[in-house]
Amino acid sequence: MSNTIRLEDLTLGYERHPAVHHLSGAFVSGTMTAVVGPNGAGKSTLLKGLLGLMRPLSGRVVLSGVRQQQLACLPQQVMLEPDFPITALEVAMMGHWRQVGLWRAMGKERRGTAMAALAQVGLAGFEQRWVSSLSSGQRQRLLFARLIVEDAPVILLDEPFTAMDDRTMTDLLAVVQQWHQGGRTIIAVLHDLEQVRRYFPETLLLARHALAWGNTAAALSAANLEQARCMSEAWNSYGLPCTQGAA
Repeated sequence: MSNTIRLEDLTLGYERHPAVHHLSGAFVSGTMTAVVGPNGAGKSTLLKGLLGLMRPLSGRVVLSGVRQQQLACLPQQVMLEPDFPITALEVAMMGHWRQVGLWRAMGKERRGTAMAALAQVGLAGFEQRWVSSLSSGQRQRLLFARLIVEDAPVILLDEPFTAMDDRTMTDLLAVVQQWHQGGRTIIAVLHDLEQVRRYFPETLLLARHALAWGNTAAALSAANLEQARCMSEAWNSYGLPCTQGAA
């Protein structure tokens, strides 16, 4: 499994107003990278650009060893319609759609894969439970099970642990680490910096521009975080960035 996503002077935006400016660098095959930064920094916009959901204003995204269709994503807000009559197993089996299409029969083997994925995220025995009966944490576990079934080489996560209880967060972080150990490329938008420092070896600190990209300890230095804070204050006040303090 070898895949790299390279960004070449990438600028993304809405109605020609840039949200991510002149970003260059690479998510190297098999790396596990957190994307962090203040609100409005362009983090979710970047994921949309990687997925091909936004046309660059300038620059480009270059995929090596992987096709855009092989990028799996868990968006920040995934609505599972509570009144729609669908079971946990049926949601997990949606992860097979990329390989078999919407209308082809799944078969016993693919059903078994989905059941194993449910067990991996702590939902063994929930196969026939209606989604409407699941708690928010259980629904997030279910969405991770669908990603496990999808078995993509590159996985993008947008704030996957927001409002999670500690047990669910720990269990799902273990799944992410297993993906990483299996050679997958993980890119996750996160806000908990202690969580990033503990679990993610690489970090992109984004404040519309890349302030740092590389080793997490270096990227999340006090000086870099102060610069990100100052830039955020500048956007919100329409004034000049605050004076940088000593590192």
